[in-house]
Amino acid sequence: MSKPSSAIALCGTEQPDVPGRILTAGPMSVEFDNGQLRYLRLNGVEVLRLLAFLVRDENWGTYVPVLSDLKIDQRNDGFSVAYHAECKRASQGIGFDIEIRGGADGSLEFNGTATPKTDFLTARTGFVVLHPLTGTVGKAIELAHVDGSVETAKFPAEVNPVQPFLNLRAMTHEVLPGVNMTVRMEGDTWETEDHRNWTDASFKTYVRPLALPWPYTLKAGEVVKQSVNVSFAGAVPKAAKSARGSAIAVSIGAAGRDSVPPVGLGLPAEELDATVRQLDLMRLAAPRLLIGQIDPRKGHGLKELYGYRLLGEQCGAEVMLEVIVASVDKFAAELQALASQVAQSGLKLSAVAVVPVGDLKSVLPGGPRPPAPDLDALYAAARAAFPGVKLGGGMFSFFTELNRKRVPVKSLDFVTNTTCPTVHAADDRSVMETLEALRHQIHTARTFIGKTPHRIGPSAIGCRDNPHGASYTPNPDNERVCLPLIDPRMRAQFGAAWIAGYIASLARSGVESVSIGATTGPLGIIHRADKHAQPYFDGLKGPAVFPSFHVICGLARASGRKMLASQSSDTAKVECIAYKEKKGRIVWLINLTASNQTVSLSGLGSGARHIGVLDESSFVRATTAPRAFQSSHQVMTGDQVKLKPYAVAFIAVDD
Repeated sequence: MSKPSSAIALCGTEQPDVPGRILTAGPMSVEFDNGQLRYLRLNGVEVLRLLAFLVRDENWGTYVPVLSDLKIDQRNDGFSVAYHAECKRASQGIGFDIEIRGGADGSLEFNGTATPKTDFLTARTGFVVLHPLTGTVGKAIELAHVDGSVETAKFPAEVNPVQPFLNLRAMTHEVLPGVNMTVRMEGDTWETEDHRNWTDASFKTYVRPLALPWPYTLKAGEVVKQSVNVSFAGAVPKAAKSARGSAIAVSIGAAGRDSVPPVGLGLPAEELDATVRQLDLMRLAAPRLLIGQIDPRKGHGLKELYGYRLLGEQCGAEVMLEVIVASVDKFAAELQALASQVAQSGLKLSAVAVVPVGDLKSVLPGGPRPPAPDLDALYAAARAAFPGVKLGGGMFSFFTELNRKRVPVKSLDFVTNTTCPTVHAADDRSVMETLEALRHQIHTARTFIGKTPHRIGPSAIGCRDNPHGASYTPNPDNERVCLPLIDPRMRAQFGAAWIAGYIASLARSGVESVSIGATTGPLGIIHRADKHAQPYFDGLKGPAVFPSFHVICGLARASGRKMLASQSSDTAKVECIAYKEKKGRIVWLINLTASNQTVSLSGLGSGARHIGVLDESSFVRATTAPRAFQSSHQVMTGDQVKLKPYAVAFIAVDD
């Protein structure tokens, strides 16, 4: 057995994902990353998350541009950047030229000119501007419109289901005390959408209003010319002293009223056989909930129901069905037929959620919805077919769809939706940043579902179904791409950190349950052989698990435990969750970054402590000998823990 490279252990791919080059101009700094400008900061304070000229395909997948003729000139009084870029596939291509200038006063000019080489089918081609959530949510903003009018508005507090700002030319808001930033956009009509709908931690302003048809074709030779200009007004305060190198403080407090929610797994029908072959590992994982799906379009029936029953019984897990309803007018008979099959299979359901086929795809604001049954009537039919079984509704896709079609909760026992962190960006930092938006989604859902319980998942880094296009994005080369089924990070330490952070964030938000992608396969926690390459795992001879397996094992067993107050001083770097055990307390520390992090703990008390760490150093043992790994731990001394990149630490404290 060969030892995996650091890149494979951490991210499952040899494709590099390294930070870009920092450029400075007066009080402004920005990161140049493969043509994009990221993390524009004013004396160290982030004021814009992204400025980029993006090209999307007809399914909203984002091309990775190939840059050439790159010229970067960093001077004492500012900087300039110029490059040519190409986006192409077999049948079409487009090129664009970029010029960027940063001035000594912190101003920024970003100009782009694109020329299709062929007729080019796209869902969007042009500039995107991302405002971060910190310093914007609920804050005042002045909007200049394309007709010359000016209005004062606010960045939305709750996640807005449609576009809060339309027909834009410029946006101005306070970014530091007494300092206003203006972003002016030329070359098209711009509008803003609330990116938190897709768990992106930003507000996105973009060209080509969604009211216009998509995809659309740019004719060969048809020039697209746009620009974005950023300027500041007011006296910029001096930068705060850097805390670089200091430990992140994590405090542990008393138990509250909330408990760790049940942690479950998706159980795709196509993974049933592979999952049954790994019953020992499934019993060790011990998920509290298994979510199977019945899709009449795929011919699902008794075979799948028998499989769901077997696995639920063997794992001691409750079984919930996601039922896709195909009929618009004969849905009652369809549900009754399914109920008969459930009875025949002997499957004891804990819950069933129903969603019409017409609600599986995303509908743009103002667009026509596909045919679907009246939801009150559909839910009544489901109640009749499955009496005594908890009934759920909502969306099997993203929060976006739930927010845009708010279901009648009076007929439901719970509401459900999933998420995917690779809708708009697939680099490591963007994926981790999506955790920041989860609490905003849950808070917003409360405004329209009230006290109705909210279940999340099955969710993964990969996308089990793309509501925005015909299919998910192919990923034969194990790269970081938007909306793939196969994301290599699910097999790696990164996936364990993201899943642990995901569960911790949602547990703190008060959801009823959290379920993760799948048992086996591309979205799973247990390895199985597949047609696509799985570096390191393809060379193993025996059963193996992904690092995330151990996160599920630990947090599934924590279901129902009273949560302890826990707080990280920097949740963008280290997330945490803590809870009471019968004897003692458990603390999880999660490094969400590609850098080493030092954590300083307070509130642990004087009891004996033991620690286990899931990281690159333990990767081989954790993946090939899961029981041995879980039984290994060390005595912990002191109140500091050093975490390697994407490490997950588990601390048991005796009381």
